[in-house]
Amino acid sequence: MLPFTTAEAFPLKFVQPIAMVSPPGETNRLFVIEKKGRILVIPDLAHPTLRTFLDLRAKVGSDDVEQGVLALAFHPDYRHNRQVYVWYTSCHEVKERTVREDRLSRFLVSADNPNAADPGSEQPLFVQTDRAPNHNGGELLFGPDGYLYLSLGDEGGANDEYQNGQLLDHNFFSGILRLDVDLRAENLAPNPHPGIQAGTYAVPRDNPFVGAKTFNGLPVNPDKVRTEFWAVGLRNPWRMSFDPATGALWCGDVGQEKLEEVDLITRGGNYGWHWREGREPFRGSPPPGTRFDEPVWTYPHTEGLCIIGGLVSHGARYPELEGKYLFADYLTGRIWALVPNNGKPVDASQVQLVASGDSIVSFGRDPSNGDVLLANIWDGKIMRLVRNPAY
Repeated sequence: MLPFTTAEAFPLKFVQPIAMVSPPGETNRLFVIEKKGRILVIPDLAHPTLRTFLDLRAKVGSDDVEQGVLALAFHPDYRHNRQVYVWYTSCHEVKERTVREDRLSRFLVSADNPNAADPGSEQPLFVQTDRAPNHNGGELLFGPDGYLYLSLGDEGGANDEYQNGQLLDHNFFSGILRLDVDLRAENLAPNPHPGIQAGTYAVPRDNPFVGAKTFNGLPVNPDKVRTEFWAVGLRNPWRMSFDPATGALWCGDVGQEKLEEVDLITRGGNYGWHWREGREPFRGSPPPGTRFDEPVWTYPHTEGLCIIGGLVSHGARYPELEGKYLFADYLTGRIWALVPNNGKPVDASQVQLVASGDSIVSFGRDPSNGDVLLANIWDGKIMRLVRNPAY
């Protein structure tokens, strides 16, 4: 028997809910992303009903495999600038050919209705071709520094077949980006790329690969480096979150054959894919002297097959979870609590199985009380982590 369980959070039904977000500083609204393309809002959590905030189903096209609307982030100053950012895929048939794209776009909340976005206000920041329907990332978060962070998969397929895992000078895959959407005067224009919409963002001057002339010990052209990268070498960093107490960036990176991993993302970190899976060699040999960042925790495919990165729990309701990182496995339903170790790897004594739940694809917080929420994609429900009354 486990100390916690899950219970339905709201008497509402969704179609493939995939993420939950609240605007900064608010305590009574929750936005729920449906993978097929709708973003819904619960305007009053005390009396839960649903309204459509933004409908992107026509732009998404196909939501097959891992495609769809995947992430939403409110600008820290959205109450004044009305900006929200969305990460989604677009898939359509064009002249009997499938065309897939990844899109990072900004929308504006309606000036007259805070529970609706203006669908005609879309401003893409970048759009890139994606050859596979899986490993699209991605999480979208504003960090404590006010910059926008975006997690990106390796473009999909299997075994890093498109060779993006250790590329710094091609497209936006296999890592985490850090962008300045406010165009601060001290920051830099991005290097040219066909998908970038000029003037929509800048590159923070202190991003780790600005001016890089080498990568993994080999020469690169600094004018072609994707200076937007904050960290690299990730296979499919599906979900990540900042700990509001420490600013640490936690990430769950989905594995391939043997291992799932929890990472603490650091400036300039290289997490090894495709040369490594977790801490183990995977394919090929890195150049001599290549340095990798160690995962905080890995678990084998005997325990689960698809990690769902979670969040660090805070709030007085369940003090035994305070400061622990919660994460899950999509296929086995296991939910664990990990005790952080000052950024260092942990051992099994610091990871506890605390609950189980079906088809979990994302974690969130109830802004009204800090409770941990979980999205159950196939039952169409938002669940709440609660103490097991039988424990």
